[in-house]
Amino acid sequence: MSNEFPNDPFEQLRDAQAPAPHADARQQALAAGMAAFAAQQNKSSAPTQGSGWGQRLTAIITSWKGKTIMDLRIPIGTAAIALLVLPLGYQLYTSTSMTPADLAEQPPAVIVQPPAELAATEGQVTVPETVRKSVAPIAGRDQSIAAPEPAPLQTMRVMTPAATAESDALAMPAPQSSMVALPSQPSGDTFAGFDEQRLKSVVDEPVSTFSIDVDTASYSYVRRMLEDGYVPEPDAVRIEELLNYFSYDYRAAESAAAPFRPSLAVYPTPWNARTQLLQIGIKGYEPAGGADKASNLVFLIDSSGSMDEPDKLPLLKRAFALLVDQLSANDTVSIVVYAGSAGVVLEPTVATQKAKILGALDQLSAGGSTAGAAGIALAYRLAEQSRVEGGTNRVILATDGDFNVGIDDPDALEDFIKSKRDGGVTLSVLGFGRGNLDDATMQALAQTGNGNASYISSFREAQKVLVEEIGGTLDMIAKDVKIQVEFNPAVVSEYRLVGYETRALNREDFNNDAVDAGDIGAGHTVTAIYEITPAGSGAGLIDPLRYGQTTVAPEAGGEIAFLKMRYKLPDSDVSQLIEQPVTADVVYGDIAEVGVDQKFAAAVAAFGQKLKGSDYGSAMGWDAIEALARSGMGSDESGYRAEFIQLVRTASLLKPDGARSAPESDGDGKVPQPLL
Repeated sequence: MSNEFPNDPFEQLRDAQAPAPHADARQQALAAGMAAFAAQQNKSSAPTQGSGWGQRLTAIITSWKGKTIMDLRIPIGTAAIALLVLPLGYQLYTSTSMTPADLAEQPPAVIVQPPAELAATEGQVTVPETVRKSVAPIAGRDQSIAAPEPAPLQTMRVMTPAATAESDALAMPAPQSSMVALPSQPSGDTFAGFDEQRLKSVVDEPVSTFSIDVDTASYSYVRRMLEDGYVPEPDAVRIEELLNYFSYDYRAAESAAAPFRPSLAVYPTPWNARTQLLQIGIKGYEPAGGADKASNLVFLIDSSGSMDEPDKLPLLKRAFALLVDQLSANDTVSIVVYAGSAGVVLEPTVATQKAKILGALDQLSAGGSTAGAAGIALAYRLAEQSRVEGGTNRVILATDGDFNVGIDDPDALEDFIKSKRDGGVTLSVLGFGRGNLDDATMQALAQTGNGNASYISSFREAQKVLVEEIGGTLDMIAKDVKIQVEFNPAVVSEYRLVGYETRALNREDFNNDAVDAGDIGAGHTVTAIYEITPAGSGAGLIDPLRYGQTTVAPEAGGEIAFLKMRYKLPDSDVSQLIEQPVTADVVYGDIAEVGVDQKFAAAVAAFGQKLKGSDYGSAMGWDAIEALARSGMGSDESGYRAEFIQLVRTASLLKPDGARSAPESDGDGKVPQPLL
């Protein structure tokens, strides 16, 4: 076939030779791009329409509502040209005959080297100090992940074409095990620090003295943390408040004149086969159902800006509405709020005017700073104005615990509350929310005010505290209740009180009626557990002193220990004494023989110790704790014990077993013999 185009230009190019690589081709391409950029800059240097000297450039057309906007044509045009010319020049250089053969196949790569390997690299480039400072806060943002300290000099290496395949591994470092951490307590909430009760020798310290505690805030807070997927910090776990969150079927008191009597049991320790537990329980007297004790209540409500969250002020309103429904014509209600300033929202009102009370609650909104001291003073003034003789006169403080504004001297505030307590007006504290919770201050104010502290984490918890336990919350049957136990060194060699670290008293405080202690309400139960080591068992951890006591130990005498309790009736300033020996008839050789309340209390104690990382009681596994709690569920009409079992399962996922080794056993796995 003949060629229809004899002068075809493509045929003429067939034998053409490619031009030789030009050494300056790259520089020429880059220079051309820069020249075009400079020309565009000069062209746009003329004043834009509508702009005077010293004014920023504005568009010809004004924006909506007559406001001018910056002229975007110049920067957009410049950027477009730069994005077009510079990549085009680089593409010509790397993909045409102008590109050297040894570089066309291997583009350079920039890879960050770990600091440990920088000493062996070449061609290092120092990262500016400002860059390192801007990156450091990001690395340390999550407090649960420990960020390493920055090295004095951070560098990176520019890899040359001669780099090997090792660079692929360096470009994507493998995750480090130190970056994995258990969920921990979110920052913001504060708790009073304390050391765990230590083991004591009976020979050296035979007497243990403490104040009772009926607060339950710790359990509610721990439950919320676990349900939200966090492990609470150790100081948030107060084991006595975990124990006393649940009610137990202890012996009932016979009359208000003797408002309680102790229940005792000694049984094997579930987390240590070589020791035993001494459990002390009391249950407050419950008045007859027809009794209606008058109450004068002042709701002191924190309405500061920090309360503007669903689990704070909105939950608080619904919780107080539940309480109002429990009140009668004998009761009065007042409402005081504090934020930027304190004010009376509701003057003393008969509780039967529920619409008026609930309307005042419903109008509350959060805003402003916190001035707690002024609010408390105003609330006490209202309580004194409406005081009822022979009834309950109480301020109920509801807050997220933020007392950072308005209190110059917390000690002076506690002294003020103490003086009002001595005058017959008590104080209870309800905590709400998370992030600002000042648990230490709440506990101190409630203890000083002869009231109780609770944490309202949900509407169900509000129902428990303000409906189911309203009698114990408002009707105090005994105050300044103290417990003292003297152990017989012939039977017990060592002991340890489980919990009650913040309630410890000196030995001489027991008989001093001026020393304040805990209070118990109608129907409240209080539980205390000692872990004791039988004398002569060889399980003691404290060596006897070489030059210590040389006298012969007393005979057992049929007593393991001697229990003494002091209390005051609500209208008295003189304490009364209860005494009872701990004898062999309350000793059980097998934990299976004790009642459901003892089993469940032991499970709760084991749970608290394991959760907080106790030095003594962390060895018991989560499965064993759950099994023990199940055996102690009983009827559980309220469902709180079943809820606890679910909490054990959650804790086992967040803090698995294995952190501590199991304690030594007897060798044969048998339960130790009873003390007597």
